[in-house]
Amino acid sequence: MDPSRIIDSFPAPSFRGAQERALRDIRDAFADGNDVVLVRAPTGSGKSLLARAIAGSAATVDETSPAQATDAYYTTPQVSQLDDVAEDDLLSDLKIIRGKSNYNCIVCGEEDTPVDRAPCARKRGFDCSVRHRCPYFSDRAIASNRQIAAMTLAYFMQTAGSDVFRKRDVVVVDEAHGLAEWAEMYATIDLKPRTVPVWDDIGVPDVAAAGDPVERASRFAEALVGVCKREKDELLTKSELTPEEAARRDRLQELIGELQWFVEDYRDPQSPTTWVVDQHDGEGSPIAIKPLDPAKYLKHTVWDRGNKFALLSATILNKAAFCRSVGLDPSKVALVDVEHTFPVENRPLYDVTQGKMTYEHRDETLPKIARLAVRLMAKHPDEKGLIHCHSYAIQAELRRRLAEMGLGNRVRGHDRDDRNVELETWKATDRPKVFLSVKMEEALDLKGDLCRWQVLCKAPYLNTNDSRVARRLEDGQWAWYRRAALRTVIQACGRVVRAPDDYGDTYVADSSLLQLFDKTRTDMPDWFAAQVDRMSEPDLPEFDPVAAGGRGGNAGDAVGGTANLGGSTSRSSGASGAGSGSRRDSTRGSGSSGSRAGGSGGASAGGSGGRKSGGSADGSDDGGRSNHPLSDVWGE
Repeated sequence: MDPSRIIDSFPAPSFRGAQERALRDIRDAFADGNDVVLVRAPTGSGKSLLARAIAGSAATVDETSPAQATDAYYTTPQVSQLDDVAEDDLLSDLKIIRGKSNYNCIVCGEEDTPVDRAPCARKRGFDCSVRHRCPYFSDRAIASNRQIAAMTLAYFMQTAGSDVFRKRDVVVVDEAHGLAEWAEMYATIDLKPRTVPVWDDIGVPDVAAAGDPVERASRFAEALVGVCKREKDELLTKSELTPEEAARRDRLQELIGELQWFVEDYRDPQSPTTWVVDQHDGEGSPIAIKPLDPAKYLKHTVWDRGNKFALLSATILNKAAFCRSVGLDPSKVALVDVEHTFPVENRPLYDVTQGKMTYEHRDETLPKIARLAVRLMAKHPDEKGLIHCHSYAIQAELRRRLAEMGLGNRVRGHDRDDRNVELETWKATDRPKVFLSVKMEEALDLKGDLCRWQVLCKAPYLNTNDSRVARRLEDGQWAWYRRAALRTVIQACGRVVRAPDDYGDTYVADSSLLQLFDKTRTDMPDWFAAQVDRMSEPDLPEFDPVAAGGRGGNAGDAVGGTANLGGSTSRSSGASGAGSGSRRDSTRGSGSSGSRAGGSGGASAGGSGGRKSGGSADGSDDGGRSNHPLSDVWGE
């Protein structure tokens, strides 16, 4: 790596905001001998352009001996982030490679068949005469020889040990704040009817019935490997498989590898990995086998893949804690903070708290939030809004109540299967619709009039029914628990203000968020702390569904009361003046961070599914697959 090339490798014709200073700081951090540089860059700082500049400093073939690593990888856990890279002309020299399921076969009669189900995957000894033109293998060959290969983090991890994608000089990970969680998700083994092809042929024990659940799960895993091998061997005796049989064979092989790795690692006394098991309904029910802090897994799949690393995110909140979570030595890691160039007046936080949204208090608080939403719609009659519902249970109840108030015509939502379609439909409309979202706190660009206001419905604490979360809390890791929630909040706040001249209001409806802000003050980036310091109470119109764009109906009979939301005056566009009011006492009515929190916070911008880690106490599981961070490699 030649750090002196970083600035000259910046792809845009000119710098914007703090980009030049950031690149100088990154250059100096690598020049000082650090192996890893964490780049804490807020929304709108152009992280992808910074990433391209860093990748451009990688050693080239002409500068090294044949045995030395050259070139760079760019990877991100977000499928949508990779899509943005593909559409950016300034990043056209990044060659993107995706999983096989994203490409269609070109063999005559198979044009609608994904490559992972094509004849080459179904027929023994199939000799493809057009393999040299296959879109997948063509992209793979080009990416493997391009100076910068770009891929999802799931694909990057899956290709560890590959002869095609070998170790490179520089690895750049965008949206890296959840690296430990992505690794845990990818390493989680979900055993359920959809993921175990031989489910109906096995007896699933109650792993917690007697003794250590992990030990019992390891014995069950060994037995399941035997069943899977016999089924796979039977399929291999056939000269040709149907697409369904090919998918079954591939999943069996994948499952065998997962189970064998778990058993081997669990029985290795030198392994640093701690395993936990979830099985909520006893005998015959699904089992999830999960690693805690999979440092060994990350070493093989990430840290052994490069010489130098740049990890970029707006929400790497604590350097020491982050390094511990991903198995890095903090003494070899530098942190570069990038200044936020968006005026704080354009991205205000407003305190409109209605009470706690913990599981025990939700029935009391949610009706008040529904009425609050009506008042916010009246304040923003001509502007599109977003309500972060946190779970499908909250979304459904909020949507029902708003419909009862006559506002069904102004509200849109989505379910597990149509997330992207509904989101794009809402973004495309010019009408002031309000979108009720679930798990869309990340990788969502709502610039300009796409969205001018949003509501944080619930403090996004991780699900305490997840054994990994419970185990960490038993070990006293409350700071980690709160940081995870803060990270999701900061990500959510960045959805609606995307440029220095953009503006948008963020309303805080759950009083538990106020306590979260108090307890995580030392972990906040300065630019977000400035938002919290300026948080004030807005003047809102009285409750009037008709003024909010409703159709009347039985709005007057709606359940719930109003809260006194008087206070400072702010412009409808959302930027409050310097003297717009002071923050309320943040301990008033705030809930305990340790109380039950339904749902899982912020692990994915898309729907979850497949090998998802953990469930949700309030029904926030998402079975959709289209934008899941692992969707790029399912079935391979």
